[in-house]
Amino acid sequence: MSDLHPAAATGFASGAETYARGRPDYPGALGAWLRDTLRLGPGRRAADLGAGTGKFTRLIAATGAEATAIEPVDAMRDRLAASLPGVTALAGSAEAMPLPDASLDALVCAQAFHWFSTPEALAEIRRVLKVGGRFGLVWNVRDDATPWVGELTAIMNAHEGDAPRYHTGAWRRLFPAEGFGPLHEDAFPHGHTGTPEQVILDRTLSVSFIAALPETERARVAQDVRTLIARTPDLAGRSEVTFPYRTHVYWCEREV
Repeated sequence: MSDLHPAAATGFASGAETYARGRPDYPGALGAWLRDTLRLGPGRRAADLGAGTGKFTRLIAATGAEATAIEPVDAMRDRLAASLPGVTALAGSAEAMPLPDASLDALVCAQAFHWFSTPEALAEIRRVLKVGGRFGLVWNVRDDATPWVGELTAIMNAHEGDAPRYHTGAWRRLFPAEGFGPLHEDAFPHGHTGTPEQVILDRTLSVSFIAALPETERARVAQDVRTLIARTPDLAGRSEVTFPYRTHVYWCEREV
C-alpha cells in the first residue's frame, strides 16, 4: 500500500469513524482458528497487515500473542492506537513493513489483501515470516442470497470503478506462491446485529469507494439505502436487524 489506490487513500482517511461503527466484527470461531490453525498464543509474534481501525487486531491480541498492527492511513491507525493501547501500531505498507527479517510466527490480512495482492507484497510477507510461519487471509463477505443484501450490493457496485475487490477473485492469481505451501480455505457463518443505521447504512458508507465520493453523490447513496430499508418488510421500522455474512478464511505456510 505504498502507492495507495485513490479510493483507499481518500475513503479510509475520511471514513475511519464510520468504518469503526459500520463494519462487522468477526465470528467467535476465528479465535480458535487463530490459535489452532495459525498457532498463535503466548510467546508468539503476529502482525495484522492493513489493520484499519483494529477490528481484527483485537482478536490477534486476545490469543496472548504479541500483536503488531501495520496501517498506512493515519486516521485509521490513530483510531486503532486509541482503542488498543497495548498494541504496537506502525505506519507501513505491504511492500515495505518496518519489521526485521523472519520476525513473525504469523501475519494476517483481514479485509485488506485485495488492495495489495502483488508479487512484491508476497515477497515482503515472506521476508518477515519465519520458516514455518503462517500467512492468513480473512474476509467478511455479504450473503447476497438474502434478497435485500443483493439489492444493497447492487447499490454499492454501481460506484466501484476500478477499486480492487475481493469478489473479483483477482487476488487468487498469486497462488500457489513462491516460498509458500498450498492455500487452504474454510468459511464460517456470521451476522452483524444492530440498528439498520449502523449495520446497513454505516456499513455501506464505510466502503472505500463510497466514502471517497463527492458529498452530493455520497448523500444520494445514503438516500438509496434508506429507501431500501423503508421498503423492505424485514427491515422497515425495526430497531434491530442482523446483516448476514459468510466469513472466508485462507492460510498458507512459509516453507523456504
